[in-house]
Amino acid sequence: MALVNGRSLGNLRTMDTAALTESETTGAPAPARAPFAAGALADPEAIVDRQALRAALETIVARERAPERARGAVLAAFKGALAAGRAEVRRRFDAGASGTLVVRANCYLIDELIRALYDYATRLLYPLGNPSAGERLALVAVGGYGRGELAPSSDVDLLFVFPYKVTARHEQVVEAMLYLLWDLGLKVGHATRSLNDCLRQAKADVTIRTGLLEQRYLWGDRELAQDLQDRFQDEIQSRGGPKFIDAKLAERDSRHQRQGGSRYALEPNIKDGKGGLRDLHTLFWIAKYLYQVQDPGKLVELGVFSRAELRRFEKAQNFLWTLRCHLHYLTGRAEERLTFDLQQQIAPLMGYTNRAGLSDVERLMKHYFLVAKDVGDLTRILCAWLETANKRPRFRLSSLLMGRRKVEGFRLEGHRLTVAWPNVFAEKPVEMLRIFKVAQDHDLDIHPQALRWIRENLKKIDADVRADPEANRIFLDVLTSKNDPETALRRLNEAGVFGRFVPDFGRVVAMMQYNMYHHFTVDEHTIFALGMLHKIEQGALKEEAPIASEVVHKVLSRRVLYLAVLLHDIAKGRRGDHSEIGARIAHKLGPRLGFTEEETESVAWLVLNHLVMSHTAFTRDIEDPQTLKDFTDRVQSVERLRLLLVLTVADIRAVGPGTWTAWKAALLRELYWRAEELLTGGLAVGGRDARIKGARDRLKLALADWPRKELDAHMKRGTPSYWISLDTDTLVRHAGLIREAERGDAPVVVDTRVDAYREATEVTVYTADQPGLFSRIAGAIAVAGASIDGARIFTLANGMALDSFYVTSAQGGPFDRPAQLARLSKTVQQILSGELDPVAALAEKCSPIPSRLSVFRVAPRVLIDNNASADHTVIEVNGRDRPGLLYGLTQVLTEQRLIIRSAKISTFGERVVDVFYVQGAKGAKVVGKAKLKRVREALLEVLERANAGGAAAAPPRRVRAAKERRPAAARPTRKSAALSGKAG
Repeated sequence: MALVNGRSLGNLRTMDTAALTESETTGAPAPARAPFAAGALADPEAIVDRQALRAALETIVARERAPERARGAVLAAFKGALAAGRAEVRRRFDAGASGTLVVRANCYLIDELIRALYDYATRLLYPLGNPSAGERLALVAVGGYGRGELAPSSDVDLLFVFPYKVTARHEQVVEAMLYLLWDLGLKVGHATRSLNDCLRQAKADVTIRTGLLEQRYLWGDRELAQDLQDRFQDEIQSRGGPKFIDAKLAERDSRHQRQGGSRYALEPNIKDGKGGLRDLHTLFWIAKYLYQVQDPGKLVELGVFSRAELRRFEKAQNFLWTLRCHLHYLTGRAEERLTFDLQQQIAPLMGYTNRAGLSDVERLMKHYFLVAKDVGDLTRILCAWLETANKRPRFRLSSLLMGRRKVEGFRLEGHRLTVAWPNVFAEKPVEMLRIFKVAQDHDLDIHPQALRWIRENLKKIDADVRADPEANRIFLDVLTSKNDPETALRRLNEAGVFGRFVPDFGRVVAMMQYNMYHHFTVDEHTIFALGMLHKIEQGALKEEAPIASEVVHKVLSRRVLYLAVLLHDIAKGRRGDHSEIGARIAHKLGPRLGFTEEETESVAWLVLNHLVMSHTAFTRDIEDPQTLKDFTDRVQSVERLRLLLVLTVADIRAVGPGTWTAWKAALLRELYWRAEELLTGGLAVGGRDARIKGARDRLKLALADWPRKELDAHMKRGTPSYWISLDTDTLVRHAGLIREAERGDAPVVVDTRVDAYREATEVTVYTADQPGLFSRIAGAIAVAGASIDGARIFTLANGMALDSFYVTSAQGGPFDRPAQLARLSKTVQQILSGELDPVAALAEKCSPIPSRLSVFRVAPRVLIDNNASADHTVIEVNGRDRPGLLYGLTQVLTEQRLIIRSAKISTFGERVVDVFYVQGAKGAKVVGKAKLKRVREALLEVLERANAGGAAAAPPRRVRAAKERRPAAARPTRKSAALSGKAG
C-alpha cells in the first residue's frame, strides 16, 4: 500500500523556500539554505501522508480485531509508505534537487513514519487511558538525525526518555517500535534512559554529550523532552566548554590521522576525511556548545564568520551532501569513500563534462578538493576566533616575542600576525607576500582577519606585482628559506596568494592525477616535494636517502634546486609533454625571480629531465654499458647529477605512502655511483673496484672463523655485481646458506627471513641454473598466495642460481605465517621439479580486478629498440597491471626463442613498465622484421588480455620479477639485476 499523495511536483527548483539554482545540477555549490523545517519542503505529503497512514493502521487493527494479529498487515503498510516515500525523494534527487534537500526530505520521511509508529504502539497496540507521571515517554532524535539530516542509507539514532525508571509499558512500547523499525530494514541506533541517566552519561562520555547536543524532539511527551533539553543546557552545555572544544579537536585530529592525514587523498572519505562533512559538523558542534546557536547563520551575528564565509560553509555542506547522496544511492549502502569507479559514475550525474584538457572526473575532483580546502579555511578561522575570544592560545610564543605588539611592521595578536586595517593589502599588495615571509621567519601564524582581507584583495596581485623585484625577492626567500618552506608555501597556497603570484601554479591547484600511482593533487604533491627537499637538506632523511642527504650540500646553487622542484610538475594537465612545457615555464619564470641565464638554464634542464634518473634506475639495466653511457651523455656533469638525484628523491618521496622503499634507494644509489664514476673518469671516491674490494674484505672479516679452504672456495663463487649489490649482512647470510646446501648436496634450498625494514619477507632460492628458472619461481610464489615486490638475481661463478625475492601477502605486510612459508617452499620445489604446472595453478587462482580499480585502462604498447644497447635488443612493455602478467610475458619471450639477459620491472599504480634485454638464440640482437613483428603481436595479445581482466591468474597484487636465464648448458655468468616493486 503506497500511502502517499502521489501528486507530481514538476521542477523542484521553483518550489523550495530557498530557490535552487542551475548550479546545483552542474556540481557547483548551492546558495544558502533556510534551517530545516517541514514547511521548507515542497509538497511534503507527496513524500508521506502520516494522517492517511494513521487512518490505514486504524482500519487494519479494527478489521483484524486484535492488534497482535494485525502485525503483518501493519508492517506491510509501513513498508509501502517507506518504499513510496524513498522513491519520491529519489525522484526529486534525480530531477535535480540538491543533497541538502534530499537529506531533509529523508529526515521528514522517517520522522513521519516514526511518529505514526509511536502512535500505533501507544494508542492501538498498548493503549493507556490515563498514564501516570512515571509512565511518560518522550522520543528524541539525536546525532545527525537530530540535526535534521539523514542520508539515504544512514543510521537513525533514537533516544527513548522516561522520567525516573523504566516501566513495563515503556519496555512494551520501545520493543514494539524497535522490532518494527528493524523489520522495515532501517539501521537504528537507540538508547533507553531516564532523564538523570541521560545527563549522567553525557557528563562522562563526550560522544553521548555530542549526540545530545543535537537532540530534537520527535514525538511523545513534549514537556519531558523539553526538560531534557533545558537541563542539558543548564547542567552541561553551560559548563566545561574549553574541555569540550579540546575533546572534539583531538577527536578530529585522530580521525584525520586514521584517514591518511591529508585533505587531498585521491579516494577521499567525504564524511570522515580531512575537509569532509564531519569537519563541518565539528565546527558547528563547537559553536553550538559554546553559544547555543541552532543555525550556522548565527555565527555571523557572533562575529565568527563573515557573510561570505557563511556562504562558503553552506556551499561546502551542500556540495558534500550531494556527493554523499550519490554515493549512497549508487552503492545501496552507507558508502562514504569516493572511490575511482564511483568518481567516474558520479561526475556526469553532477553535470561535469570533459573540458579544457581535464576529464569530467578530474573536474569533479578538483571541485571536491577546493571545497575541502574551504572547510580547512573555515576550521582555522573558527579555532583562531575561539582562542581569541576565550583568551586560550594553544601555542607558546618564543620568549623573544613575548610582550611585543609589532613584528617587522605587522601587528601581533596572540601568536598571529595581522595588519591594522584592510586597506594595507589594497594599497600595497606586496604586503600579501611579506606577511607570510615574516610569519615564516618568526614561526608565527597569520590571523584569520588578515587572511580574510588577503582573500578580498587577491585581484590586486596583478602583472605589475608579479613584475615587482621586491615581490619576487620575497617569494624566492620564502621558497628557499631554511625555516620550514613547506608550511609557508602551503599557507600561501591555501590563502590563494601562491596561485595568483605564479599563475602557472594556480592552474594545478586542486588538480588530481587520475591514476592509482599518485596519492595527492598536483599542488599538494609539489609542496610535499619541497618539504622533502628541506628535510633532505636538514639531514632528516639520512637513513632513508643517505646519498641525497650528502650531495645536497655539494650543489652549487640551492635556489636552482628549489625552483626546479617547484616547477617539475607545473605543466600537468596540459596537452603535450609536461616536462617540455615545464621547461618553457622555467625559462619564463627564472629571469622574473632574478635568476641568471645560467641558473635559469639549469632549472629548465632539471624540469625537462626530472624523470630521467628514475626511469633509468627503475626500467633500464645499468649493467649494460650503453644504458650508462646514454644516461651520462644526457647528464654531462657531476653538478647536474647531484641536482637530479636530490630532485628525484624528493619527487618520489612526495608521491605518497609506500612509494619510496629501500629497494628504490638502492637502485638510485647504484646508478648515481656508476654515473659519478664515469663522469669523473673513474676517479670518484668509492669507485667500482674499491667497492668490490671493500665488500670482499668485510665479508672475509665476518667469516674469519671459516676454514681457509671453504672461505677461498666461497670467495671464488661471487661475481663483481654480486659483491657490490648486497650489504655485508646479506652476504654473510648467503654464505651460510650456500655452505649448508653444498654440504647437504640439496638440489633446491629455499630460505625465508622477515625483513622488518622493508616490511616484507625475503625468500632466497639456491639451485642449479636452468631455462626459465626465474619465471617458474615467480609463478610458484604467486601460486602460494604471495606477491613479489622485488628481487635480486645472480648466477654465481659455479653456475648456481642465487635468487632473492621480497614478497608480501596479498593484503600487504610480511608473508610470514609458518603454514604460508611451508606452502611456498613446497610449491617452489613442485614447480621446479615439474610436478605442478604454474599456468594451470595460476588460472585457478585468477580473480577479477576490484570494481573500484576496474575503471583504469592502459593502452597496451610494445616498444622494441635496437639502439639502446650495444649487444641486446631492448623490449619495453607498457600495460595494465594484472596478477600473473609477468609470467605471461616471459613465457611469450621463451616461446619466441629469445634469451632474456636481464629485465627491469616497474609498477606505477595501475600501469606497468617491463623492460627486457634479449638476444636471439645465437647471442646477437634480434633484427629480423618478421621476427620482431611476431614478438610484438604476441606480447600485445598478453597485454590485451590483462586489460580485459584476463592473463595468468595470481593474488590481487602483481607478481614482479627481474631476470631470466639462458639454458643451463651455456650457464653464462649473469649480471645482477634489481627490480622495483612500485617504482617512483
